[in-house]
Amino acid sequence: MTAKRKVEVFSAGCAVCEETIALVKRLACPSCEVTVHDMKDIDVAKRAKALGVRSAPAVAVNGTLADCCTGRGVTEDSLKATGIGQPV
Repeated sequence: MTAKRKVEVFSAGCAVCEETIALVKRLACPSCEVTVHDMKDIDVAKRAKALGVRSAPAVAVNGTLADCCTGRGVTEDSLKATGIGQPV
C-alpha cells in the first residue's frame, strides 16, 4: 500500500479560500489526499482550533498546520515546502 500525504484545507467559503483550494488541488500529486473542510461546521471548527488555525484559509499537512498558515499567507512556494505535489 502506498503512503498518502493527508492535506486538509480549512475554508470559510471566501474568494481567497477558493483560490487556495484551487492552488492546493493544482499542486497535489497522486501521493496527496486532499480534503476541503467547511469552517461553518462546528466539528471542523473544533479540529481547526486544535491544529492552531487562527484564520482561513489554512492548510494542514499530515495533521500539522503548514508554516504558510501562521500569518505569512498561502503561496505556491510555501505549499511546495510542505511536500505537496511531491511523491511520498
